[in-house]
Amino acid sequence: MINTRIDKLLGIAWLNKYRADHRAIFAIALPMILSNIAAPLLGLVDTAIIGHLDHNIYLGAVALGAMVVSFTYLLAIFLRMSTTAEAAHAFGAGDEQAIRQLLIHALLICIGLGVVLLSAAPWLVKLAWWLIQPSADLAELAGQYIQIRLLAAPAALINLAVLGILLGQQRSKQAMSLIILMNLVNLAADVVLVIGLQLNVIGAAWASVIAETTVAVVGLVWLRQWLILPSKWRIEPAKLKQFVHMNGDIFVRSLLLQLCMATMTGYAAKFGTVVVAANAVLMQFLMLISLGLDGIAYAVEALVGAARGRKDQQQIRHWMKLTLTWSALFALVYCLAFALTGNWIITQITHLPDVITTAQTYLPWLIALPLLAHWSYYYDGVFVGLGLTRGMRNSMAISALGVFLPTVLVSQWLLSKSNANHGLWLALSLFLLARGITQAYLLRRYKIIHQD
Repeated sequence: MINTRIDKLLGIAWLNKYRADHRAIFAIALPMILSNIAAPLLGLVDTAIIGHLDHNIYLGAVALGAMVVSFTYLLAIFLRMSTTAEAAHAFGAGDEQAIRQLLIHALLICIGLGVVLLSAAPWLVKLAWWLIQPSADLAELAGQYIQIRLLAAPAALINLAVLGILLGQQRSKQAMSLIILMNLVNLAADVVLVIGLQLNVIGAAWASVIAETTVAVVGLVWLRQWLILPSKWRIEPAKLKQFVHMNGDIFVRSLLLQLCMATMTGYAAKFGTVVVAANAVLMQFLMLISLGLDGIAYAVEALVGAARGRKDQQQIRHWMKLTLTWSALFALVYCLAFALTGNWIITQITHLPDVITTAQTYLPWLIALPLLAHWSYYYDGVFVGLGLTRGMRNSMAISALGVFLPTVLVSQWLLSKSNANHGLWLALSLFLLARGITQAYLLRRYKIIHQD
């Protein structure tokens, strides 16, 4: 009797009862967490290679060019999310033809949008330089880097669709392998082109093109079972239109999210370079948060999406409850970790005394943020799994335009300049919390969450 109570207190009984289900969650989450960790670690080697060349302008050009390309591809994340949603639904329903059709539709969009990005490269560069206004030498080198990188735009977008198919089918180990392969190929090509052939910025750009193209080919080979029978390829205009609408919804959602994140750095410029640097340091805490919470979100997408394909409402709610518990536990661990090691993390990111002191002033926001933010990560996974992309878009619009923006404006009016940056962190915290609240409300309206 006493042992039973202890087991309940520690959660052991809960773990044992759903042991297989917990394994299913982490069979998807862990590989994606490792992928999120592997990418930046391997990317450090890429930066180190360029950073050890004779002129620092090379490092600046690659960093600036990569930022523009990454932002462009980040806005295209809708391809991964929408493909995951539909692939998980087809996987749950056991519909092979639906997966084949989805892949064909996704490839059409990827190739078409990729060609548009490739063709628009000169205008994208001009727009970027109008916003950033770099020096002439830096702009020339970074512009060359961007235009070469965008030669692989169709391949880069195909990679997003392939990842979506693999995650939707709960093949997360293969998804992880593709991400690691891309970084390894990029590293090897950097060594040959930058160090061996001394092509500096041009070599770094072509290394990324080679990596993205290689991974696209490998990914399509892994999905060849749906491509080897051209006679079964079929484009259904109604389903293609629905898929395009889903992508449009997620694009608007992603654009609003990135604009809010950019405000944290851009608006802070009014408060001086030290505050900008401190905010940039603290934004790395958000990257650490996303390592774990994104992994849980990927699991939610795949498992809830498969249950939707089976039309099993009870199973949908079961996976939602289990994954929500893990999301909350991860958030609690992050809060404790940041409370205990936050100052140390800041000193590992920067050695500048003014920046360290300023970052420590705003650290309490980051300690509380995981518990406020994990709802938005979790519900993003739920909404993707259920294919509720319009709800994702609407909740993001409400949170960004109805919470984040007004909070920024009002706080800047009420607070003194010395405290105004607290207003930005308040706005971000309320924004992330509002996303979770609005998504929970919408799910109740969709009758996905029921009162027991």
